This record gives sequence, structure tokens and C-alpha cells, in this order.
Amino acid sequence: MRLNKHISETGLCSRREADAWIAAGRVTVNGRAAAVGTQVAPGDVVLVDGQPLGQARKDVFIALHKPAGITCTTESDVPGNIVEFVGHSERIFPIGRLDKDSEGLILLTNNGDAVNEVLRAEHGHEREYLVTTEHPVSDVFLAMMAAGVRIGGQRTLPCQVTRTGPAAFRIVLTQGLNRQIRRMCSALGHRVRMLRRVRIMHIRLGSLQRGQWRPLTAAELRPLLELAGRRTATRR
Repeated sequence: MRLNKHISETGLCSRREADAWIAAGRVTVNGRAAAVGTQVAPGDVVLVDGQPLGQARKDVFIALHKPAGITCTTESDVPGNIVEFVGHSERIFPIGRLDKDSEGLILLTNNGDAVNEVLRAEHGHEREYLVTTEHPVSDVFLAMMAAGVRIGGQRTLPCQVTRTGPAAFRIVLTQGLNRQIRRMCSALGHRVRMLRRVRIMHIRLGSLQRGQWRPLTAAELRPLLELAGRRTATRR
């Protein structure tokens, strides 16, 4: 196992931070100064600043129904930040974003190395939303949303859109542009009243109430870790 991964799995820091510590000469393996890229095996003694590493952390992956008004940031000085809102005993952070005015499903973890790359927007995984607008929407509006809307100098990719009420619809995106749905609606003359994300890939919001969270099940987590493993293998 690479040394930076070994250190990060204790929860002490991220892989990037571990590499910086190694480069700064703060890490030794079996009494010798380590180098970036060093491999370690079971039984090797790893010290940071002369101190042994703690026990490997237990990975945490949770699904939260984020309420509107909560900000997806780890910055503790931001009022209503998501980390303090959840109040988990582990040092967790959100995977991706859900804008402050929106609610619904977001994933948090203490091991972003495992799945963060998988869930990057450019990989085109589906994200499903329920949207309510301030005024009724027409079939023409829904068709234009599905075909793609020009925002910020580019046209959004075609997507699935289905009506769920006079002023409500369901939309499935494979893009992750900033505030994409709100900007698409605005470009077509509509203002969003409620936006709720109900699915990320195969993981569903289900019956989670606003503010509630739950651990991901093994069945939910397994495909993410398998994809992460395949992506890691292709980069070697």
C-alpha cells in the first residue's frame, strides 16, 4: 500500500496532506525518512513527527436529506454549514454539492478517496430531482427543458423531464453545472419554488425526512467502491 494512503486511512489527514508531510521529512518508515511514493507493508513502523499513527479509522458513508438553508461546506465559520448541521463524531465532508436554496439527497464521508472521483459530475452519472415552479408550466416548456437550454454561453445536454403536476416536474440530469436547473428554468421564464434531489445514481432519498441521515447500506456502497476500484486500476 502507498504510504500516503496508509496515513490517510487513519483519518489523520488526506492523501494530499500526507504527501506534503512526507515531502517535508515529517514521516519515517522503520526509522528511515520516507519519500513520496513509498510503499508500506503490514508490520512496518510509520511515525509522523516521531509519533506512531493511530488506529485505522472506520470508513463512514452517509446519506443526508439536506434542508434548504444549509450550505455544503466544511468551513466552520460559515453559518449553517453542513458539517456542524450533521454533527457526526467522525470528520466528514460532503461529496459534491447541493446549493443552499435546494434540499434533498447528498452524500457525506470521511474517505473521499474512495468515491469522490466516481461521483464527479463529468462522469455523467444520473441525478434525479423534483421541481416545483411558482407558476404552471406548459408542455412546450417541458419539451424545451428536455431538449437542452442555453445558459452561460452553452447549451445543456438533453435530459429526461416528466410532468408531475400543473407547476411541477421530475428531471434527470447527467450534468452538474452550477445551479443548473434554476438557471434553465429562469432562461425559459420560470422561477423555481422548490427543488429536491431524490436520487444520485442508484442511491435514493427514500423516506428520509428533512434533516435526517442514515448510513449507506452495503448494497448501495458496493457499486461505488467497485467503480472506484476500476477507475483507479485504469490510471495505473
